[in-house]
Amino acid sequence: MLDPVEYAILSQSLIAAAREMGVKLIRSAYSTILREARDGSAALLDAQGNTVAQAELIPMQLGSIGRIFQPCAAMFPPETLEEGDFLVINDPYSGGQHLQDVFFFHPIFFEGQVIGFAASVAHHLDIGGGSPGLNASAQDLYAEGIIIPPMKVNMQRDWHGGGFQRLLRANVRVPQQTMGDFDAQIAANNVGALRVQELAKRYGVAKVTETMAALQDYSETRMRAAIREVPDGTYKGEAFLDDDGLGSGPLPVRATVTVRGDSIEVDFAGTAPQVRTNVNAPFASVISSAVSCLKGALTSPDIPFNDGSLRPITVKAPKGSLLNPNHPAPVRARMISVSRAWNAVMAAVAQAAPEKAIAQGYDTTTAFCLSYLGEKGWSVYLEVYGGGYGAGFGNDGCDAVDNPLSNCSNTPVEAMDQDFSFFRVTDYSLRMDSCGAGQWRGGAGFQRSYEILTDNAQVAHYSDRFEGHAAGLFGGGPGASGSCEILRDGEVIRLRSKDAFQLRRGDVVTIRLGGGGGYGDPALRPPEAMRRDAEDGIVSAERAAAWAAG
Repeated sequence: MLDPVEYAILSQSLIAAAREMGVKLIRSAYSTILREARDGSAALLDAQGNTVAQAELIPMQLGSIGRIFQPCAAMFPPETLEEGDFLVINDPYSGGQHLQDVFFFHPIFFEGQVIGFAASVAHHLDIGGGSPGLNASAQDLYAEGIIIPPMKVNMQRDWHGGGFQRLLRANVRVPQQTMGDFDAQIAANNVGALRVQELAKRYGVAKVTETMAALQDYSETRMRAAIREVPDGTYKGEAFLDDDGLGSGPLPVRATVTVRGDSIEVDFAGTAPQVRTNVNAPFASVISSAVSCLKGALTSPDIPFNDGSLRPITVKAPKGSLLNPNHPAPVRARMISVSRAWNAVMAAVAQAAPEKAIAQGYDTTTAFCLSYLGEKGWSVYLEVYGGGYGAGFGNDGCDAVDNPLSNCSNTPVEAMDQDFSFFRVTDYSLRMDSCGAGQWRGGAGFQRSYEILTDNAQVAHYSDRFEGHAAGLFGGGPGASGSCEILRDGEVIRLRSKDAFQLRRGDVVTIRLGGGGGYGDPALRPPEAMRRDAEDGIVSAERAAAWAAG
């Protein structure tokens, strides 16, 4: 039996090691999407591939990492691995998420035995496919990039100039950045493996593995205790995508949340069928979405997010639906659909535990890409935007942040100036009056404008809520919708929410992100809060007066 003091030391050491892996991943990265936006994650798994501890980076990439590992382990059992081997996967139909998220699992050896795995994932700037950065027009998975099924790779044989590394390099447009980010994943995993080996050497393998199991049991216990506070019952919620990118919509995402004692079942029956475009979501992403929503709403942030957190929760989605498509449906923009799944689950939670729920935020991962093929090769800028956060009981929504599933940072303008010469940022600002009214207001959206400095550049993006908006809760008002437009020779060209367009020198591309919904009756908002909003430029004087008047 573990000594309580040793358990405290070992459990916190494992969590600290996972956080250190996350820091190593970000600081070693080459691309702005990983180095600045922090679109990656790292974790430690036990010898069976269950998540033990993770860096607090991207919930979407890690909520189901243990399940993503299992197809790899089924094909390459841990006991068959040798020193230098590691496992790789990005195939959404073999358990992964989307092709841009490539997972590396490095076995942690101690005295010839696999005692765990160090795992990392990064959103890679370019992974091949039909167009740079993202391919909004992809009609199947093959057009979205190179597909990596569960694979066993050896560092000495296959990586340092070996076949697997050369295969990847040959299929990407920006090899220095992409391959540099792969090396950052390896560096992060090496750090995690080293820290676990140090613990095993100091305390013994038995105590380390016992702590890994106990830490998951602890999270399960805390999760079940939180669920028991929610009244038993069946609660329903829904949310909508604007469209599928081809003009068909809106597309419903429906969730039925059933609470029984200390467990929860989430069933997405009634959700729209899969579509021909890339807004479909693989099931691993749906699990992450549902669990992240429930943990965020119902539990304390001090509960480690590991496989123990998932044990009380069952997630279902109909095969052939938007949230569980059939192969080879494209899934590049799956964050849009799973964000609506998050909204639908939160709407159900609001019925059961209203003071723990929040209004909808803009909650749309807007992937925005500018690319240019010059004499020295491709230059690809990719960023993931958020918008305004939803308001909750007792708090306003955050302004200009990423959505709850993504958690990426905005790339500083200085970093873009350093890395890209074919455009420059001319505006980066909050959008006045974009937040939803309420006793607690929603977060404000923001906008960025890019002046294009060369001919033959391209913009491509996928987003949502260009027609719809973030709904308020309990009388709160909706947030503003988003948009993307190009100013060319005095003419405004409006793009669809999922679109691509060829650019000219002098074009100005402006992407606008919407605001979050408000919570509660706007007439109850304190006058001093309204004055502060007006002084800060969040709300115009006219709109502030309208709120106060009800």
